[in-house]
Amino acid sequence: MSLKSFLIGQPVETVKEKHERFSRVTGLAIFSSDALSSVAYATEEILLALVVAGTALINYSMAISVVIAALIIIVVTSYFQTIHAYPSGGGSYIVAKDNLGDNFGLVAGAALLIDYVLTVSVSITAGVAAITSAFPALDPHKVILSLVAIALLMLGNLRGVREAGRIFSVPTYLFIFSIFALIGVGLFKYLTGSPVPPPQTLQATESYFAIFVILKAFASGCTAMTGIEAVSNGVRAFKAPEPRNASITLIWMAAILGSMFIGISFLSDHFNILPIANETVLSQLAAIVFAGKGIPYYFIQFATALILILAANTSFQDFPRLSSVMAADGFMPRQFGSRGDRLVFSNGILILGLFAAALVVIFGGKTNALIPLYAVGVFLAFTLSQAGMVHHWLKLREGKWRRNMVINGFGAVTTAVVLVVIASSKFIYGAWIVVIAIPVIVYLTRQVRKHYDSIASQLSLEGAPREVEFEHHSVIVPVSGVQRAVIQAIRYAKVLSDDVVAVYVCFDPQETERVQQKWQEYGMGVPLRVLDSPYRSVIEPLMDYIEDVRTMHPDGVITVVLPEFVPQKWWHHLLHNQTALLIKGILLFKKGVVATSVPLHLRA
Repeated sequence: MSLKSFLIGQPVETVKEKHERFSRVTGLAIFSSDALSSVAYATEEILLALVVAGTALINYSMAISVVIAALIIIVVTSYFQTIHAYPSGGGSYIVAKDNLGDNFGLVAGAALLIDYVLTVSVSITAGVAAITSAFPALDPHKVILSLVAIALLMLGNLRGVREAGRIFSVPTYLFIFSIFALIGVGLFKYLTGSPVPPPQTLQATESYFAIFVILKAFASGCTAMTGIEAVSNGVRAFKAPEPRNASITLIWMAAILGSMFIGISFLSDHFNILPIANETVLSQLAAIVFAGKGIPYYFIQFATALILILAANTSFQDFPRLSSVMAADGFMPRQFGSRGDRLVFSNGILILGLFAAALVVIFGGKTNALIPLYAVGVFLAFTLSQAGMVHHWLKLREGKWRRNMVINGFGAVTTAVVLVVIASSKFIYGAWIVVIAIPVIVYLTRQVRKHYDSIASQLSLEGAPREVEFEHHSVIVPVSGVQRAVIQAIRYAKVLSDDVVAVYVCFDPQETERVQQKWQEYGMGVPLRVLDSPYRSVIEPLMDYIEDVRTMHPDGVITVVLPEFVPQKWWHHLLHNQTALLIKGILLFKKGVVATSVPLHLRA
């Protein structure tokens, strides 16, 4: 407990939850870091897709970027509607479930859960790539660096909302400042006619179909839109009035995101930058704009690495929150709905970190290997959310419902088309994994709900017959010898029932005889039953005896009283076998049998 308090801080009272809310400035840093940080690699992903066609299609990068920027406006406008329609938090899962039914809600929820895990993996590995671009000697250690970054993020979020806000606000605004400084200086050089590196002549690396390459580049560039839904998911995390503060933050995010993305794409096109191994496009752009790798260049790389690593924080906010909502509906284990000492959903934070770390290890810390899995889930969630909002306005028919329905309908159609493009163009490159994983997760969540429904029906008192008292109470005390812990357990057992039997499993006849003699003096009148064990097992003879007692009293109950001594030091437990723990674990699954421990606390 002392170590836990040192790492994550002292527990926070539940009544202080309302003071753990975000302002717009902090909310922008917390919920927009994922979306804003994507500009560090979105343009590069477009160029990587186009470069396979050689020089022929490179000039399409700017047009593709403009289309994606327009798509950002469409999606943000749709989510602006959602925030005000669902002031308690309008995540895709909630909107789809309320308006389209549980199945569509679970598809949206599964898609987002997958995307949040991928967001952490992609953001962390991209951040580490920014570091290794500036310091190539660190490239062989990128997996270790990624895992350390995930661990630090987990720790920061486990410390609570307010702590996370303080930690993650500064890097976000540092990144915004640095990127706008880069764009500003770059535009100045463009307007003043500064020399531009000559365009490179490229040979196509494979046979290609132009439309398919352009669509693939568009799909890759749509990674710039991941994280846009985060603000609408977290409306309740803002200070009052929550919908107003959340919607204003959403607009700020869209304006900053669109400006930075278009600016980087324009300058990359103007300065004829192409992706190369072991150095990011943003790194090349900074080196050209700032005329070498001086202080401004390293400032850009430092800010980029920080925001990319901390961009994963958006997922550490939304994954636990979505998991808690699904847990409240019975579709995920209830542990995900429990708040930890610092008023955060600790279990969700830990699970997210573990899954993200696993992906980093499996894919070798390579951002490009993870990108094909990315964006399928988020656009599926976009589409279901906006389709759900169309049904919401049709059902409500209040105020400007026709206008709102058209906005959300247009958003749904647009994101559905993009979803088809992304899924088809990325399918063979890894998107098939997500396409398979979503229905698997939906099936598992359905099974969890089925389990909870079954438990609820079996525990319900409605329609159940009146229970009668047990006809008999048998108490069994397993003993390994005659000592103080055993005598204390016998004293306790005699209070419970008049039918108490001590059971001793015989391994050595001579030792058994000594136990029997000692029992006559200290056994307090309780009979001692000796069980033979030819195979030196304690468990099997004891379980057979318990079954014999159950047969004798089928309408009775059996209590197994386990004598235990408790050493003062935790490591002392390692020096003793844990037979009592094993017996309790087995008896838990035996109907009509209760196991209880009688501890004897020892001195050091």
